[in-house]
Parts: sequence; C-alpha cells; structure tokens
Amino acid sequence: MTVGIAKADTVHVVVSGMGCLAGPGDDIPAIRRSLEETRVTCGPPPQSLFTTALPYPVFAANPAGLTTQGRQLVEAACPGFQANSVSRTVLFALSAVAEGLTQAGIDLDRLRSGRVGIALGTTVGCTFHDEEYYIAWRQGLAPDLAPVRSFLGGNVAAAVHRILGTKGPSVVVTNACASGTDAIGIARNWLRQGHCDFALAGGADELSRVAYNGFVSLMLSDESPCRPFNGDRQGLNLGEGAGVLILEREDDCRKRHGRPVGRILGYGCGADAYHPTAPHPEGRGLQNALRQALGEAAQPGVPALINAHGTGTKANDLAETTALARIFPGKDRPILVSTKGLTGHTLGAAGGIEAILTLVALSEGVTPGTVGCRDPDPHFAYSPLVQGITRPLSGRWGLSQSLAFGGGNSALVLEVLT
Repeated sequence: MTVGIAKADTVHVVVSGMGCLAGPGDDIPAIRRSLEETRVTCGPPPQSLFTTALPYPVFAANPAGLTTQGRQLVEAACPGFQANSVSRTVLFALSAVAEGLTQAGIDLDRLRSGRVGIALGTTVGCTFHDEEYYIAWRQGLAPDLAPVRSFLGGNVAAAVHRILGTKGPSVVVTNACASGTDAIGIARNWLRQGHCDFALAGGADELSRVAYNGFVSLMLSDESPCRPFNGDRQGLNLGEGAGVLILEREDDCRKRHGRPVGRILGYGCGADAYHPTAPHPEGRGLQNALRQALGEAAQPGVPALINAHGTGTKANDLAETTALARIFPGKDRPILVSTKGLTGHTLGAAGGIEAILTLVALSEGVTPGTVGCRDPDPHFAYSPLVQGITRPLSGRWGLSQSLAFGGGNSALVLEVLT
C-alpha cells in the first residue's frame, strides 16, 4: 500500500504492539505491577555500570540488558549474535521490540517482508563509556580502539536494523529528554506519508557516569527517591530502559487481522528558546506543543489522563503545571500524574516508556496517583493526583508529554482501542 503525502492527513496510525523495560521490571506486566504496588526500586548505581562516591540513587534496569524475549528474538534473527558486540542501549531496544512484536503478532518473516521504519530516541546511549580510552590517549599512550569503534557503531536504530535483518528508513533522535516522544511523532509521519509499512518507534537509554555526574553538577539530582510535584521535591533520579511502540497504518493492521492497542491522534512540538537547561517558567514551548497535538487530534472535551514529564525538579514541575493550567483553565480538568517516581528519569527512553504507560492506564480505565507525591506544591496552578489514590478514567484518550534541555517540548495525543 502506498500512501501519497496529499492523503497523509486521512491515514490513521495505530499501535499494534508495545514493549517496555525499566527499573521496575523487564516487561509491561511487571512494570504495571510495580506501579500498582508502589514498589520503588531506587538504589545506588550498580558497580557493574560505574563506581561513584556520590550519594544519588538511580533506577537501574536488567543488568544483562537483554531479556528472555529479547534473546529469543536476536537468536532467531541473527544466529551467532554476541551481546557484548553492542551497547546495553541497543540490548534494551531489542528487548522492547521483542515484547512489542509478540503483542502485535508480527513474526520476523512478516516484518522482513515490508519496509520497516526505525525511529528511536536516545541521549547518551553508549557514547559516554569511553573515558579510559581518552585519558590514555591524552597521556600519549596508544590504547585499544574498541571504545572508538563502539562509538562509531553506536547508532541504535541502524544496529536494530542490522540485527533484525530489516530494511527501511531509520533515524536516531537526540533531542534530550523529548527524544522518545519525537521519535514516535516522526515514525507516525513516515507511515502517513507512505515511507514504510511498519515502524518501531520510541526510545532507549542506559545509565552512564558522565550523565550521572552532569545532573549532579547542575544540582538537579535528589539523594532520596524522587518526589515529582511534591512540595519538598529536591530533584530527579536517573533511570534506564526502553519503550518501543509497533506502529502500522490502521487499514494494513486490520487487513492482516491484527488487533490494534491504540491510535496516535496527534503530535506536537515547540521550543522555549529560553535557556540551555531550564524550561520557560510559563512552559510556553509546552503550551505550543500541546495546542498542536490537541488541534490535530480534534477530540471533544478534555483528555481523561495526562502523563506528565514530572521529573521532580523545582523548575520542571512548576513550568509544567503552569502550562497545563493555561491549556485547561476550566474546572473539568484531566487527571495529572507522573510515573517517574517508579521508573526514574530514563532520558531518551522516557517518551516511549510513558506513552506506553499512558495507553496501559487508558486501557484499564484507571490510574494510580503519582508515586512520591503526598503533599503537592501549593504554588501549583494545577494539582496532580497524589500517591495512595486511584482514580477511574472517564474517557479513552489522553496526553503523554516531554520537556527537554534546550527548551524542546513534545506531546502525543493517544487513544486506546482495546
């Protein structure tokens, strides 16, 4: 099926499968159980990743990177594959893809029979694990070039294509913490414009010492498990993992008797142009992104749920709630939550993971409150749902949004179909 650009606005793109792993678990059911049970897995950085004397905890994911489902996929797709030949970021992405393809009912033969677009967001990926090489190089030594080869081969989308044996467009989005959301928006547009038949979209990121120290140096990290939107919040905790959506044109999905999970109704992005790391105090870029996404979706009423970026930093949470109060000024406001109290801030993976958790909550028709938030900041113009309270959802569509360093803001409008 070829879709012309002139017809793109009439093409519906659906989510036919989802895959996710993060600190709370290796797949969507495990992560959802952790949310329901408020099981916080925040602790010191594993020494297998990096060592530090700093006291800031993280949400570390599967130490192997590759889950059972992920291993089965790569063994079938690429016999002789060696996990140590790629970064943990790539392994996270493959694990999420494996779960998503299983849910979508798409096997390798079917996947390889079409054009596969791969759009994945990441911020640091494997590219910051080369300090020892550069220290040695600056000392005039001739260290092994393996870290350089790893850096040059660190394109996560190209690696997934190579391992799966698929062909089609690919892009790695590095728009800081909005990368995963933007990757989904790009892949949605590819499908609408006929550039591919399937798309694997979302984000993946692994913990790194450089990123860890960077957030500490900016005084954005919390020594305790983060408390998004809470009055005494002190900052974020880094996390890692991946969230990948399997996307198709709705007509194609139904022709192959697939059962779509949800639909992407709208996507928007907007820049603050305000500060290298801090958001605009009024969240102006986010307001623009939300207006674009909501205008494109053209749904009546208000969304049932907003899955906020909600990092737990002073500036982010205030800007985000201020922007939302401008977009939804009435009394009938959507339920607002953040899931980072369970996953940590997974950077480039956050948009993919949070889009999935938004669809899961909409599908179940209920959402738990924000883990870590017991006493919301009284200065907020928009109050979140707090920990310990579970609310039914009154509709089948919602928002997932991301705010990034550099003033990047992105939003998705998602509708559940199952």
